[in-house]
Amino acid sequence: MLKKLTEEIGISGNEKKVRDIIKQEISSYCTSVTVDRLGNLIAYKKGTDATISKKLMLSAHMDEVGLMVTNITDSGFIKFKSVGGIDPRILLSKSVFVGEKKMPGIIGIKAIHLQKPAERKNAVKMADMYIDIGAKSKEEAQQKVSLGDAIGFNSRYTYFGNNFIKAKALDDRVGCAILIEMLKNTYLFDLYACFTVQEEVGLRGSKVCAYNIAPDMALVLEGTTCSDVPGVKEHLHATTMGEGPAISIMDRASYSDKTLSRLLYTLAKDNDIKVQYKRTTFGGNDAGEIHTSREGVPTAVISVPCRYIHSPVSVMQLEDYKNCEKLVQMFLVYVENNPKLWESWNNREEV
Repeated sequence: MLKKLTEEIGISGNEKKVRDIIKQEISSYCTSVTVDRLGNLIAYKKGTDATISKKLMLSAHMDEVGLMVTNITDSGFIKFKSVGGIDPRILLSKSVFVGEKKMPGIIGIKAIHLQKPAERKNAVKMADMYIDIGAKSKEEAQQKVSLGDAIGFNSRYTYFGNNFIKAKALDDRVGCAILIEMLKNTYLFDLYACFTVQEEVGLRGSKVCAYNIAPDMALVLEGTTCSDVPGVKEHLHATTMGEGPAISIMDRASYSDKTLSRLLYTLAKDNDIKVQYKRTTFGGNDAGEIHTSREGVPTAVISVPCRYIHSPVSVMQLEDYKNCEKLVQMFLVYVENNPKLWESWNNREEV
């Protein structure tokens, strides 16, 4: 399933093909599956205990970073802008697909022997790049692509090394794949599994989901940065590959609920599952909108460490992914067996 999800293209605002894969996979497991006006896919699984009126929200975003067609030159080359955060330095010579028809293209620049000395000393700007789709003129290119078309990386899901996986869009198809697995089980409480849109351009889908569902508790599943590589000081290693899923404390968009974060960490340790805390506060994810929805939602974040994130060659270790899945399942079982957890946020002292 993870191979199927990562090899499909779903740039922010263009998640339909990914949504269709997920919808087909989960429909038989759920009480209902709906798509809201923004494009979020909400899978509802009614709890088996009618006396439990609480709602738990699981969330993972379907969208990935990519590019968008902004102009077609007279000679048939494609000019583009980024959709989501992409380092322009990773783009040169990359193979891409343009538009719904997945027109193949290559990102290029003018040859090095035609560049001025000053140009060779600086990183190439995105504005100076183009995509070559093999068209000879603007008219020919316009028959194949249009302004506003989404552009995705052409990258295959590949096993390598000691249980490593290379793929695009591990952020956040890893979370989507785990959500799918969670829906195969039955729970006492009402479960809402939300596959959200437009996370990479402002956490937009999760804002709509959280407002409409009004959950009592939420857990966000993510793929997060792993910078344990040469040239990066150890204190800047957000996560370490092979040390298990990462539990967030705080980032630029949210502050995780301490009760839930500590619970996740304790569950992992008590069950001999490798686990780590995310050790930097960079970035953000859907928790940023979920935890401030309505009166506030106790929210935690658990992530799979991924090197080279937001590129066509993200890398993760399979064991980290499996341990994340195990920990999420243990969390759901714990919630079932400890109903007092639902009330733990109602007894806080007023400041």
